[in-house]
Amino acid sequence: MAGTPESFDDGDLKRALGPWHLISLGIGCIIGAGIFVLTGHAAAGYAGPGVVISFAIAGLGCLFAGLCYSEYASMIPVAGSAYTYTYATMGRLLAWIIGWNLVLEYLAAASTVAVGWSGYFNNFLANSLGISVPQAFASAPIALTGFHAITATGAWFNLPAVALIGLITYVLIVGVKTSANFNNAMVIVKLTIVLVVIFGCFSYIVPANHIPFIPPNQGEVGQFGWTGVFRATGVIFFAYIGFDAVSVAAQEAKNPQRDIPLGMLGSLIICTILYMLMSYVLTGIAHYSTLNVAHPVSAAVEALPGTRWLAPFVNVGAIVGLASVVLVLLLAQSRVFYAMSKDGLIPHVFSTIHAKFRTPYKGNVVTGLFAALLAGLLPLDILGELVSIGTLAAFTIVCVGVMVLRVRAPLAHRPFRTPFVWFTAPAGVFMCVFMMVFLPMDTWLRLAAWTVIGLAIYFFYSVHHARPSRYTIANQPAE
Repeated sequence: MAGTPESFDDGDLKRALGPWHLISLGIGCIIGAGIFVLTGHAAAGYAGPGVVISFAIAGLGCLFAGLCYSEYASMIPVAGSAYTYTYATMGRLLAWIIGWNLVLEYLAAASTVAVGWSGYFNNFLANSLGISVPQAFASAPIALTGFHAITATGAWFNLPAVALIGLITYVLIVGVKTSANFNNAMVIVKLTIVLVVIFGCFSYIVPANHIPFIPPNQGEVGQFGWTGVFRATGVIFFAYIGFDAVSVAAQEAKNPQRDIPLGMLGSLIICTILYMLMSYVLTGIAHYSTLNVAHPVSAAVEALPGTRWLAPFVNVGAIVGLASVVLVLLLAQSRVFYAMSKDGLIPHVFSTIHAKFRTPYKGNVVTGLFAALLAGLLPLDILGELVSIGTLAAFTIVCVGVMVLRVRAPLAHRPFRTPFVWFTAPAGVFMCVFMMVFLPMDTWLRLAAWTVIGLAIYFFYSVHHARPSRYTIANQPAE
């Protein structure tokens, strides 16, 4: 099979997304937990005001990886993201490992963000409407301390998080364009609120809060100082997985060779600038040591009389923002399952297309059920950092794969070419591995356990049901 758009397009999914839909899709996933939660956590625990530098480093690493993604996405404009690209260049086994990590990335991330959304939603109901969700249905029944210690919280399950995932799953089944339009509306709301906070609070910055910009190290690697800035980079990388989610919608893009690179790189650049501005303002209006709370942005604006009026709007922005993140993550998850199912690596149910809506509705339902189960029963901190390491591993493989393909198929048609590939791709590998190194050992142990489970499924099921590869790329230019 030659690597042309027609040869990769099996016609199952509806091509309904233009460049602005895709940029909005990326922004919808990137602007969420990073701005409303992780900024305060990373500043208070690792980097201080230097978290601005952490966001710049993470954004640069994503830029290198995004340029490599864009070349792949223009050559192989189908669902599946890094899984599909790895299959095309490095074979089924490595593709399975990456696909399995993407499953963890999107499923765990969607559940994690839904739990974060639940916290903001419960706070909004209590403070603005005087309504309290019963404690038995407001949080997870268990909490995790360290790698082994699991304790009971007394709650039954997180009802708001489960309800959100149910609603998002319905929207995704109804159709990708409906989902995209719904996401566009949410993106407009939260971007407006983010910009109002940035410009409304800029004049309230206290210069003393930025001194020292990088607090001195406390005698432990990763606790402030430059190592703290680097540790924060790995932690906040969770916030950037949205641009990767754009590539899984390639088979639903009207002109994927042009629009997928625009969607990924456009959303990445916009969001990196917003992250840096928001973290600069946030650590300027409040001392970084006060930001390690579940709602750092609203807590910071509430602390100042002149900005207190913004707090309800921040809560609304967080509710809308985190909901749109869940939408994009569940969309991405179902499309990875779709691609793996088409290859026979997982059951056919995940690639069954709805006759009317042209969406993989059974995969959406199964994904929604698992995500709801995780969100209802597990706390925020069980899989949060594991999402980052799985994403970084996928980005690393994509950067390596682009170099492999340049050697194996130098003449293949590339509608988008990674600029300065022999610098950009190695730089992407270095940046991703660099960020992985600074993640805690517990994260590596959980990744190893998840990979072992995936390999067991691969050897007991996938190798016996796999279909011939759909991803051979011809080593010749397009006619």
